[in-house]
Amino acid sequence: MAEIEAALPVAVTETPEVAAESDAGAAEAKGPHKLQRQWTFWYDIQSKPKPGAAWGTSLKKGYTFDTVEEFWCLYDQIFRPSKLVGSADFHLFKAGVEPKWEDPECANGGKWTVISSRKPNLDTMWLETCMALIGEQFDESQEICGVVASVRQRQDKLSLWTRTASNEAVQVDIGKKWKEVIDYNDKMVYSFHDDARSQKQSRGGRYTV
Repeated sequence: MAEIEAALPVAVTETPEVAAESDAGAAEAKGPHKLQRQWTFWYDIQSKPKPGAAWGTSLKKGYTFDTVEEFWCLYDQIFRPSKLVGSADFHLFKAGVEPKWEDPECANGGKWTVISSRKPNLDTMWLETCMALIGEQFDESQEICGVVASVRQRQDKLSLWTRTASNEAVQVDIGKKWKEVIDYNDKMVYSFHDDARSQKQSRGGRYTV
């Protein structure tokens, strides 16, 4: 008898209590897939600023989410760069971090930037980057603030914002990983927010990968 039971599928020999626990676990697995942290989409539809208006007045918070399902719903319905026209930006940042130089998490940071002359390429790189961020694929994930897709008339840009610009080793590691994520083969440059604020932007960027 023992030999026969051993040969049966596990489900046949489970007690009602064990079977109930298994069913509950399966139901839970089918529920929303929680992310490690919350993320927020922002958007900035830029127009001619009013006299005296501070930078960032057109920046608006979109949605905060913390599940895979919410991300796909928002991405499919709204937050796809190719849907933008004119001068506009989409942002995906960690919840609680505003995509501004003045934010404490961004104040001492900088950004890696890539250029795209084709909207489909921007969409692909944006999606791959978003998935890498919410999936915590970067070893230095605590250093990353978020990503910005900037749609312009002549060419588009994608920028990955980080926290500590002065830490060259960490920023270079992030840059190399990002190039793998978006399958980018050209040179990528890193600039400090401080340089942009003081209008002393280095033409070649501070770091390159």
